[in-house]
Amino acid sequence: MGVKNIYERFIWFDYRARAKRYPNASSLAEKFEISTKTGQRDIEFMRNRLNCPLEYDKREKGYYYEDDTFSLPMVYLSSREISSLLIARKMLQDISGGYIGDEITSILNKITNVLNKHMAIGDHIDDAVSFQLIEYSPASETVFKSVLEGCLKQRCLNFTYYSPVREEKSLRTVDPYHLFNYMGTWHLVAYCHMRKGIRDFALNRISEVKVLDDTFDISEDFDFKEYFQSSFGLYKGKAREMVTLRFSPLKSKWIKDQIWHRDQKAKFLKDGSFELSFPIADFFEIKMEVLKHGDMVEVIKPKNLRELIKNEAKNIAKIY
Repeated sequence: MGVKNIYERFIWFDYRARAKRYPNASSLAEKFEISTKTGQRDIEFMRNRLNCPLEYDKREKGYYYEDDTFSLPMVYLSSREISSLLIARKMLQDISGGYIGDEITSILNKITNVLNKHMAIGDHIDDAVSFQLIEYSPASETVFKSVLEGCLKQRCLNFTYYSPVREEKSLRTVDPYHLFNYMGTWHLVAYCHMRKGIRDFALNRISEVKVLDDTFDISEDFDFKEYFQSSFGLYKGKAREMVTLRFSPLKSKWIKDQIWHRDQKAKFLKDGSFELSFPIADFFEIKMEVLKHGDMVEVIKPKNLRELIKNEAKNIAKIY
């Protein structure tokens, strides 16, 4: 119980020093009903043992942090909290691709500062966790910053967008709702003025972007959670069909613990095969996923998806 109380005092003192409220031994003693000498010993422990960069301001008669990027070495962090910090740090480094620039450096420094207190070797952090992304398309720094600014400030964007399907460019004006990273590639969910609806724009296909002075309000009809959880994969929108896939007994060993959709239904059959059902809004991505598993998966329904896979298999066979 005593150790817990000490940590509580450290946290309180750390918070007030960081906020430049200039705590001292007297205010610490008053807050936690301890002696002033005990309060001073706590401060010396923080400075000498925890290496807190505390400086005393004679005018304010209290302490402040000389280095505001310092993080208190919180030895009471759980393994889950440490894991979360590691993952957050690597995601900021790896997924950003370096184009967020100096703005993110301060955040990374603070996370690294906390993690260093829990690592046996300081430079071992980057060896502990990593992400490997393949087949992703990086966006330029200019595009990313402009799109992010539009999302945060709710200002309209104007840009040129390339469609690989039509092999043409078009000028778009959009209300940028949400920026998200899917499998390493950045996408913008926005209301397109030309299409009169919500559209997904891959940032690597955006060029000549401008942040306009016009502002917007997100439509009341648009629900972020419903949009992102409505159907399988990248292609969102109102789910139009239920897909049922049947995996072979061998493949089922790897598939059975996977989550493909929040509303998925799963069951094992007597022969050991595994059926997975979930809603989709578009056939393109699920087609690619089915083909990836080769002859270890069969589309049970819908019929039009079965035909699509069947024709694709025939075309592949012709190549070989």
